[in-house]
Amino acid sequence: MSGMSAPSIESARVLLVDDDEELVALLQAYLENDGFRVLVAYDGESAVQSVILDQPDIAIIDVMMPGYSGIEALRRIRTRSNMPVLMLTGRGDEESRILGLELGADDYVAKPCPPRELSARLRAILRRTMLSEGERTGAAEVVQSGKLALFSRQRRISWEGQDLVLTNAEYNLLEMLILQAGKVVNKSVLSEQGLGRAYHRYDRSVDVHLSSVRRKLPPLADGRPRIQAVLRKGYQLVTE
Repeated sequence: MSGMSAPSIESARVLLVDDDEELVALLQAYLENDGFRVLVAYDGESAVQSVILDQPDIAIIDVMMPGYSGIEALRRIRTRSNMPVLMLTGRGDEESRILGLELGADDYVAKPCPPRELSARLRAILRRTMLSEGERTGAAEVVQSGKLALFSRQRRISWEGQDLVLTNAEYNLLEMLILQAGKVVNKSVLSEQGLGRAYHRYDRSVDVHLSSVRRKLPPLADGRPRIQAVLRKGYQLVTE
């Protein structure tokens, strides 16, 4: 029943972090009008404190800020929380985008970004992290792939009984590969279903997230990574 479901995506608590107070006011008004509950911070230190004290459901963090940067804020947040994080980057700032993804950001949006696009990205991420118990009951209790075990209802994956420490994006992608273990999953499918965004030819988000997952999994007996890229097709979880 809907009365027993988890908090809705629209009522999620969003932490919005940017030193541009005018932009923050604009985005805050739009997101609140869309039903989100918005907390604000104007520097990296305040953002980290808000994550600790307020425990928002998701954060939007600008890369360029006074004090320590959005990248440093993300680094510190990841030592305390696995909450979803969406980075705001300069339109041509590829280096910051890649670094943010490597540090555990779930997605990024290039500035200036239309508030409508930002809201859509928030929903895409939250849709994958705030499923109600009712929505999860259709999932298998446990899916085993070798020494990997997928617990969809709890959104966790373990290796030999030890839970892997995964960001939300990493979990989504590894879940898809486990469910299709031994098969090649197209990069477009991984991006659209795992990250909630259309795949573009030069978008490296899937590659960066899966590179991080590779490092968290032991290699195959012959030394090859357990997750392998298949040229011009996608990725495959190799089973033993």
